[in-house]
Amino acid sequence: MEPFRIDVPDDQLDDLRRRLRATRWPEPATVDDWSQGVPLDYLRDLCEYWAAGYDWRRAEGWLNGLPQFRTVVDGLGIHLLHVRSPHDDAFPLVLTHGWPGSILEFRKVIGPLTDPVAYGGSAADAFHVVVPSLPGYGFSDKPARTGWGVERIAVAWATLMERLGYDRYGAQGSDWGTTVSTLLGVAHPDRVAGIHLMPPLAPPDPATFDDLTDAERSALDSLREADEWGSGYSRQQATRPQTVGYGLVDSPAALCAWIAEKYWFWADHDGSLDSVVSRDELLDTVMLYWLPAAGASAARLYWESIRQVDEWISGSAGVAVDVPAGCTVFPKELQRPSRRWAERRFTNIRHWNEPARGGHFAALEQPDVVVDEIRTFFRLLR
Repeated sequence: MEPFRIDVPDDQLDDLRRRLRATRWPEPATVDDWSQGVPLDYLRDLCEYWAAGYDWRRAEGWLNGLPQFRTVVDGLGIHLLHVRSPHDDAFPLVLTHGWPGSILEFRKVIGPLTDPVAYGGSAADAFHVVVPSLPGYGFSDKPARTGWGVERIAVAWATLMERLGYDRYGAQGSDWGTTVSTLLGVAHPDRVAGIHLMPPLAPPDPATFDDLTDAERSALDSLREADEWGSGYSRQQATRPQTVGYGLVDSPAALCAWIAEKYWFWADHDGSLDSVVSRDELLDTVMLYWLPAAGASAARLYWESIRQVDEWISGSAGVAVDVPAGCTVFPKELQRPSRRWAERRFTNIRHWNEPARGGHFAALEQPDVVVDEIRTFFRLLR
């Protein structure tokens, strides 16, 4: 474990501002809403703020205020936060982000998880928190060869936790983190005490189609809607990540649009994304793709693994997952399996909850709920 500190040169920030100010903008969409993508006025305003008002040093300072490390696992450098609790008997927990997220997605939950007493909680709920950046994301290395899919990442996380001295721990995640945490638990049930998933990935059960609940009908409608209107990014990244990568690495406006669209559609808000994810929080995550030029390398994880994940979402349940599982299904999440659908794949569900608010970026949108969900589930396993 080598200590790591972020120190972005000023000339990189100056170059970003120059690129933003030199953006060649398209004409407005022929509709007045988001149905053709990010509206021109919205993106121009966001990028103008990025160039003139946004302060990267604030986010950099927050990250540098936490213990950061890099370590080589299976030939690849992995960047991680390792925040130990002040309570020595805290429970180790590895948190895994997804796309288009980053380690900053957990910024609001790290404090309450590691030091619950400081946030009005109990020391009995304390965690030692490990937050790695996925390969090809953030300040982790970019794989130079094929093969770094979700299975290999789960193996790497097991090595990482062992290297940190943890022989029994929990795993938690959303998006790619859901699958990585699941595979980690499947591969190492002797080490992984339990997995907390937001949400669990499990396909609809055809045997229930003649007796669907309202929530199940809504979930099926959402899957159909996403397949028709919301899956273009996934198909592009799954088939030609290099092609889209040129724009994502070279143009900050293109990268910002690519990511902001998902935050707009996937977060649970009332028409103002700022109400749940601020402009600074959004741009902080965009910066973790821009600064390390990770737009293409992050997209390649779709090329590696999305077909298997899509099968778990809408095809067959696959191999049973027997490790204890806690499941939180937020109402604006893309995949919202019912408990009876999920139980076909996850055979040992110990906790299930469907909060009233929250979307795909729940740790940012509803951090108090996420902290409570994690604590509630792992109390059963400590």
